[in-house]
Amino acid sequence: MGQTILRNANVVNRGEIKTQDVLIKEDRIERIDNQIATTNAEEIDLNGLWLIPGIIDDQVHFREPGLTHKANIGTESRAAAAGGVTTFMEMPNTKPASLTQELLQEKYDVAAKTSTVNYSFYMGASNGNLEEVLKTDASKVCGVKIFMGSSTGNMLVDNRATLEGLFSNVKMLIATHCEDEQTIRTNMEKAKSQYGDSITALMHPIIRNTEGCYLSSSMAVEMAKKYGTRLHILHISTEKEIGLFSNDIPLTDKNITSEVCVHHLYFDESYYYPLGNKVKCNPAIKSVQDREALLQGLKDGYFDVIATDHAPHTIEEKSNPYLSAPSGLPLVQHSLSIMLDFYHRGELDAPFIIDKMCHSVADLFRITDRGYIDEGKYADLAIVDPHKKWTVDKSNVAYKCGWSPLEGFDLKGKVLSTMCNGKWIYRDDKFTEVKAGKRVLFSY
Repeated sequence: MGQTILRNANVVNRGEIKTQDVLIKEDRIERIDNQIATTNAEEIDLNGLWLIPGIIDDQVHFREPGLTHKANIGTESRAAAAGGVTTFMEMPNTKPASLTQELLQEKYDVAAKTSTVNYSFYMGASNGNLEEVLKTDASKVCGVKIFMGSSTGNMLVDNRATLEGLFSNVKMLIATHCEDEQTIRTNMEKAKSQYGDSITALMHPIIRNTEGCYLSSSMAVEMAKKYGTRLHILHISTEKEIGLFSNDIPLTDKNITSEVCVHHLYFDESYYYPLGNKVKCNPAIKSVQDREALLQGLKDGYFDVIATDHAPHTIEEKSNPYLSAPSGLPLVQHSLSIMLDFYHRGELDAPFIIDKMCHSVADLFRITDRGYIDEGKYADLAIVDPHKKWTVDKSNVAYKCGWSPLEGFDLKGKVLSTMCNGKWIYRDDKFTEVKAGKRVLFSY
């Protein structure tokens, strides 16, 4: 029976940091205490390094099947491990899209063979698959994804009657991408009439503007309130949308929840000039005012979780002119390091960051036995040196696409080792090549 003791860890868990020993037996946390005495265990002295629960990223695109020249479940789950991410929830806009139970199951079958970390996959909604959506088992699938604005792929759900049918009938969590398609098309036509084919990424937040986001988000909230739907709105990007959400209701009592992504907190429109299409994403990165408001909204409790919307494309695709360059950034390896920038600035404390990236994600999605460093929970853990300085470059980027918008950025704080289900999947800054991922289950 495999046992590991992590000694002298600064355990970041449940709102505090405590120096403790943690005993892991097989795939679970067996005991948390001071000076645990045991035999026949591997002992590792952390000497005060942070020990955090494995990060749970509720929004990634790993591109399998059909888009595997960009990424696949194996490569991106491996990159996730280097960032301390031990569980991901992946989107349905692959080729083919996950619009039937059979296609959804095929993704689970691939992950069972190739995923380094734990996994769940959203069931996709379209304008004509309500019957298939209603077959989804909420205890085994993280949610139903509705693209209320088109993004990468062709899954736009823009028929109000279809939306009403989904919001009124689906009892499990619905996650939405909210941008009003007509607003975007109108703005695009204006831009083309003015600039022709010479549009650059500088126009992206004007084309995919605040109004387009708010129109869609407010409609989703309106429908959720009407039908009592469990609604989770992904990647909020504007100050105006913050008022749609509540900060005075316990998360476990909320029906309407929200997510903010690391890139909308970290970047603003000034980055379009140096980085161009590398920071083109949907919804768009917007103004300094929006970025600052999102951070304040996070502090004030309007956002329930932090995620990445990890969405890799090849550098060749991103190097195309704006109109033909796809939207999306690869981020899953770097999310914690990005958030530690706010820690070092004195904006956010460590327990708060861990709550929004681990605890609250587990609570919001009702994930069984993950998201906390508690006795009896799965041993999904990451060892972090919060003061380690490093520079992002191609030599340490683990994404299949081989690039990051953070290349050349100096970061402070790094994941050193990651454990998933009691197995080391990334250790001392190196991949172990162990595939330890399991299908995540949900308490319904």
